Amino acid sequence: MISTVVWGTGNVGRAAIRAVEAHPALKLAAVLVHNPDKVGRDAGELAGLTYALGVPATDDTASVLAAGHRAVVYAASGDVRPDEALDDLVRAVRSGAVVVSPALYPLYDHRSAPPEFRDPVLAAIAEGGGSLFASGVDPGWGNDVLPLLISGLGSTVDAIRCQEIFDYSTYDQPDSVRHLIGMGHPMDYEPMMLMPSIPTMVWGGQIRMMARALGVELDEIRETSERRALDETVRTASMGEFEAGTQGAIRFEVQGIVEGEARIVIEHVTRIHASCAPDWPTPPDGSGAHRVVIEGRPRIEVTIECTDEGDNRSAGGNATAVGRLVGAIDWLAAADPGLYDALDVPLRPAVGKLGRKHP
Repeated sequence: MISTVVWGTGNVGRAAIRAVEAHPALKLAAVLVHNPDKVGRDAGELAGLTYALGVPATDDTASVLAAGHRAVVYAASGDVRPDEALDDLVRAVRSGAVVVSPALYPLYDHRSAPPEFRDPVLAAIAEGGGSLFASGVDPGWGNDVLPLLISGLGSTVDAIRCQEIFDYSTYDQPDSVRHLIGMGHPMDYEPMMLMPSIPTMVWGGQIRMMARALGVELDEIRETSERRALDETVRTASMGEFEAGTQGAIRFEVQGIVEGEARIVIEHVTRIHASCAPDWPTPPDGSGAHRVVIEGRPRIEVTIECTDEGDNRSAGGNATAVGRLVGAIDWLAAADPGLYDALDVPLRPAVGKLGRKHP
């Protein structure tokens, strides 16, 4: 059994604890938290399980990393604390652990990552013998392995479009929804997520990975965005009220340009209420879905709906992204130390999980 640490117990960390507990090759050894109110609480409780796992949460990072655990799932956020997240990842890799994480967007495609992100990780690998695999929670597989797999079914491919289409009214991240994305702010507010170059910073690496796998050269990466206001005030179950006239929906694209045309596109359509921007793409059930469209011959469209923590689509997306990361741990543990991306790490069948009681 591979001794595994989960670092962070938010939306991603809860799913990570459950995924580690369910994996036949992994053993949950420790859970690291920052919030002092969580110290000492059982991992099962923090993960929303109905039973205890016998692993109390701790904030003693140094002792946990010094214990020599074989793997770390780094589930703490890197959105607004990239320097701290990088420091944490470097410490974990330097301890000799296999580390998987969605925290730092630049490392999704490490070949194009800025030296200030890539070099410290490579130095930690050389020093400690650990590994790092970073992939997204948007989810990563929807922008790399899935579209590439489906593209192989076509005779000709004109363009690849990866879509995330979501109603964020049930997403339990009010700071991100309101301030990072801008929902509920006046229309003259500039959300950080839509600032020039930010979408490319987040999703450009996945565009580059797909281009590399398809054997094409990118001319450039472009961004487009559009915002819509709410026609009427709406109230959400978890985040309160969003007033009429404030931002209620955003739509943006990160486009990989090949020979002057947008050939590889990652598109996000996000609403705080289904009534906003009804002419934009919508998910089948009005809540949320991920979709891949292969334009060509034949035209192929695949829509995936994921749920977890009840019927929560956002939690389902997080859980599948976590499943991809946690499912890679045993493969990484058997591989050479290194810095890996989604094209390096195979997506494998659920060996040993079929019929297994889930947590």
